[in-house]
Amino acid sequence: MKQDLQALDFNLLKALNALLEQRSVTRAAEQLSLSQPAVSLMLTRLREYFGDPLFVRGQRGMIPTNRAMELALPVSQILSNIALLSQPAEFDTDTAKMDITVAATDYALKAVVLPFMSVLKKRAPGIRLAVIPVDAERMSGQFERGDIDLALVRHDATPEELHFRTLYQERYVCMMRADHPVATKNALTLDDFCEPEHVIVSSTGQFQDDIDQRLVEKGYHRRIGMAVNSYVVLPEVLRTTDMIAVVPYRLTCAYDFLARFELPLDVPGFNLTMAWHERSHRDVAHQWIRALLFEVGQRPNILSLTSEPHLVSGV
Repeated sequence: MKQDLQALDFNLLKALNALLEQRSVTRAAEQLSLSQPAVSLMLTRLREYFGDPLFVRGQRGMIPTNRAMELALPVSQILSNIALLSQPAEFDTDTAKMDITVAATDYALKAVVLPFMSVLKKRAPGIRLAVIPVDAERMSGQFERGDIDLALVRHDATPEELHFRTLYQERYVCMMRADHPVATKNALTLDDFCEPEHVIVSSTGQFQDDIDQRLVEKGYHRRIGMAVNSYVVLPEVLRTTDMIAVVPYRLTCAYDFLARFELPLDVPGFNLTMAWHERSHRDVAHQWIRALLFEVGQRPNILSLTSEPHLVSGV
C-alpha cells in the first residue's frame, strides 16, 4: 500500500519517539501531556503507516519490533532538526529554559561540573543540569537516543563516532595532610613516597594499580592500606589518617588542610574531553554550553574554596 507522507505528521513522530523511550502508552502519554486514548490512537495510525506492529506486549511493558528499532535514530534526528529550525537564531541566556544531561565520572563531577554550575547559574539561570554516571558500554546508545547530551571522559574512552574537544591535560600529584610528618620535606624522594601507607582509588577493590609496577621496576614497594572506589572521599581519608595518595592535580585545589607534592616518579596523566553527538553539534544553545564548559576547563584553580593548599616543589 502506498504511504501518504502527509499522514505522518510531527505529532506522530513525537509519539513514536516517546513510545520508544518509555515502552509504555501510559508513560508516553504523560511525557507528551496527552490522554492515554489519544496516544493509543496515534500508535494505531503509526502501525498503519509503517505496516508493522512496532511494539508487542512483554512481561515488563511494550517491546519494540526490529522495524521500530530501525526507526529510533532517524526519528530522533528528525525531531532534533525540527527543534533546531524552531529555535531563535541567537541564544538568549537570560530567558533560556532547557535541561542538559551530562555523563561524568566522580572526578569530572568534582573537577569540572561543580565549577561549571557555579558559572552557569550566573550566566544562564534557567538551564538545569542532570548528572549521571558514565557507562562506557552504553554511551553510544545513550547519545543516539538523546538520553545524554554531553559526556566528560578521558580521551581514550571517547567513542570514535562522537564529536569531542579536549578540555585540558591533567597530571598527578601526591597529596597528604598539611601537618603530615612527610609534609616537612622540600621535595619527595622515592623513600619518602613509599614510607607511609597509601590510599588508592580502585573500582574493583584491588590493592594495587599501575604505579606499583613502576615502583617494582625501580626496586621499590609501597604499602597500600585502603582502596576506595571514588575520589570524592579521599580528602577526608587523608585528613584523618597518616596515609597519602596519588591524586589528579585539579582535585587538590579546594582543600587548605592538605599538602601536595610533585611525584618522585613518572606517572602519565590524561586528557579530559567533552564529547557530544552529531544531533546537537549545530544547536546554538548546546554550542554555547560547550563553549562555557571549555572556558571553565581552562581555569584550574576555580575549585578553590578557601586559601591555596600547602604547595611543595613547584606544584
